[in-house]
Amino acid sequence: MDRNAPIGVFDSGVGGLTVAREIMRRMPRERIIYFGDTARLPYGSKSQDTVLRYSRQIIRFLMTKQVKAIVIACNTASAYALTAMERELDIPIIGVIRAGAKTAVEVTRNGKIGVIGTEATINSGIYADVMRQMRPDIQVTGKSCPLFVPLVEEGLLHDSVTDEIASRYLSVLKGRFVDTLVMGCTHYPLIRSTLGRLMGEDVVLVNPAYETSVELKRLLEDKALTCTLEAAPGEKYRFYVSDLAEKFTAFATSILPEEVKETEKIHIEEY
Repeated sequence: MDRNAPIGVFDSGVGGLTVAREIMRRMPRERIIYFGDTARLPYGSKSQDTVLRYSRQIIRFLMTKQVKAIVIACNTASAYALTAMERELDIPIIGVIRAGAKTAVEVTRNGKIGVIGTEATINSGIYADVMRQMRPDIQVTGKSCPLFVPLVEEGLLHDSVTDEIASRYLSVLKGRFVDTLVMGCTHYPLIRSTLGRLMGEDVVLVNPAYETSVELKRLLEDKALTCTLEAAPGEKYRFYVSDLAEKFTAFATSILPEEVKETEKIHIEEY
């Protein structure tokens, strides 16, 4: 395995850029190949079979780029596809759920944890299952927030509409007196300030994107796969989508540490 090969990161759209951003900050030498499935989002309302098929296609594409590891930067795909992909691949692959769940269990004070995510992630119950394996007495309240993804994709990060919808979604969790809230979709850290303000300063927000970057760094170090060479300018980060390349480029530039000059559209169904 080439330790200087890129890391493959994929998501249903732009949300996984929050994971890519954390990897860039924590491991600035690493190269990244990012794929956003912008033609077929959102994943959260689709069946497990469909998400698994999409994930296999994307991973086949990433493997053509000789990636050394893969990060499923999507909670829905992590819930529905990670276990199968771990069996099928001979390179390291991680999702965004376990790292976030572990942190939530560690930081909660009253044992009451809220999880917000897509319908698929919440209905799968995977966060609750993983947390209870770590601490059986934990109380987990899940709340699906299906409108958050389209709001983020439209760039409505600081808008009265987002405030109103978030307030309605979060009222259930506030009523359960949770002291920890897991942002169980990689889009959600982009509205972190709104979520934090509405939940109150006593509630700890857990960002699985950040926790996943920590887990990835540890994994690469353990397997002696950390990058040792500085990539040439313009070669460090490459971005691909299944649709709307220009819109993706503009959004990515707005949230990543450096400007995204180009995004390439590919026909993912060919893989």
